[in-house]
Amino acid sequence: MSYYQRHIFFCVNDRGPNADRPCCGKCGTEALRAHAKQRIKALDLAGEGKVRVNSSGCLDRCEEGPVCVVYPDGIWYTFVDEFDIDEIVESHLVDGVPVERLRI
Repeated sequence: MSYYQRHIFFCVNDRGPNADRPCCGKCGTEALRAHAKQRIKALDLAGEGKVRVNSSGCLDRCEEGPVCVVYPDGIWYTFVDEFDIDEIVESHLVDGVPVERLRI
């Protein structure tokens, strides 16, 4: 058994002002990751055997971003706002049902 039931990584990479590719960090992902973390804590789902919310560097899916990935499921998502994050948290992380409309 793994330490966490599920682990969600949010790309927060920022390529800087002269980037030749899009980057998730320019899409408010740090604030949306913080929102996900707050929701997980509020639902008492944080900690060993539960859910972990993390920042990550570039996940190399820049053109599909912003992105996050849920492990061990290997499900990739794109999102635009807190409503999308809430749906991922409630449907996938709580109920175990991936959110098809946000999948990459």
